[in-house]
Amino acid sequence: MVIFCHGYKGFKDWGAWNVVAGTFQKKGIHFCKFNFSLNGGTLDNPIDFPDLQSFAKNTYTQEVNDLDRVIDHMYSNYQNCISSIYLMGHSRGGGIALLNSSNELVKGVITWASVADYGDRFPKGKELEQWIKSGVRYVLNSRTNQQLPHHINFYNDYIENKEKLSIQNAVEKLKKPQLIIHGNRDQAVDINQANLLKKWNPSAQLISFKASHTFNSSHPWEKPTLPSELQLAVDYTTEFILNSQD
Repeated sequence: MVIFCHGYKGFKDWGAWNVVAGTFQKKGIHFCKFNFSLNGGTLDNPIDFPDLQSFAKNTYTQEVNDLDRVIDHMYSNYQNCISSIYLMGHSRGGGIALLNSSNELVKGVITWASVADYGDRFPKGKELEQWIKSGVRYVLNSRTNQQLPHHINFYNDYIENKEKLSIQNAVEKLKKPQLIIHGNRDQAVDINQANLLKKWNPSAQLISFKASHTFNSSHPWEKPTLPSELQLAVDYTTEFILNSQD
């Protein structure tokens, strides 16, 4: 089974993720997608970020804990039909997957266009000073035209838990199969982030090819098939999982 973590301003049914899930299932690999608890969605509207109060309270620690609960839930309820659990994450979700890689129930980790250092994603200088002073910072969601709020607790949580939230620490300690896939035309998360992950774990497999941050997919995705770049990422990933079963 693959447990998939969506990225920043994302959700489990973004774009082509449902088609991705179906493609994995056709290969005999169960695929679990979930929404992080404070990603801004609700049960009635999981897509367009209606709950901005929850979004504002989200932290990296919260997402790590969310994934830990999902792993335990899936194993507790489906251990009779799953032989192994792999974590997989896109963008920010890739970092969360790596931070949970030490979980004894996890056999391997796959990241797509993953960040390598959460600290580098925060604003600096006067922008950070203003955030600390006002207590809230807004980021535009160009798809919904919303100003998404982040309470300063998001930054404070990272500072207070810097060692636990260090992707580098997690990757350097990783003794399980690791696959890194990254598009070399990624404008949101530079390919150098993938190179850092590979540097920290030389035994990891790094695959790069011409693709955007979302592997040339978009939201909404209404086609029954995947763009060739995303299909390539799926093919590399399923091959990695099936080969590591030996």
